[in-house]
Amino acid sequence: MKTILNTLVHWDTFFFFKIFQMTERRIYAFLFPKISYSANGPVYPALCLTLFIAKPDIALDFLKATLIAFGVELPLYKLIKNMTKRDRPFVAMQQVQTTVRPSDQFSFPSGHTAAAFMMAVLVAYFMPFLAVPALGWAGLVGFSRIYLGVHYPTDVLAGMTLGSAIGLTVLIFLARI
Repeated sequence: MKTILNTLVHWDTFFFFKIFQMTERRIYAFLFPKISYSANGPVYPALCLTLFIAKPDIALDFLKATLIAFGVELPLYKLIKNMTKRDRPFVAMQQVQTTVRPSDQFSFPSGHTAAAFMMAVLVAYFMPFLAVPALGWAGLVGFSRIYLGVHYPTDVLAGMTLGSAIGLTVLIFLARI
């Protein structure tokens, strides 16, 4: 078991540095902090408000799904973070510098990625024509978190899995009531 864990940590660190070392590219240095920020809280209420204006027939159901999903996602991801207590890359490795300030201390799972994929799943269900852009945006959020030095690839994969699972579970739950 220890060998498997060591191998996983090795590859996680390897891929982290492959992505993190892309920092020489100026366009990424400009774009990725903004993409990462787009997964912060204020964007989601703005999306709901926009939907009330553009598609009022589905806006209330979307809002209900979003509120339930965040009501599950936030405490669950924080519980997992506080149970695993994985140091962020910039804490664990001195050669890693970050330009963003994370909202909490620990790395696993990525809350930004979890929220982004959860919302992407909900957007894809309620507005299928936006499925590809929403999922692409969520993927870029996860990638940006690695690029910015605040998450390892497995943190992002866990956030992607957690957020997608919560989004799908909420949709199944709402379809049954």
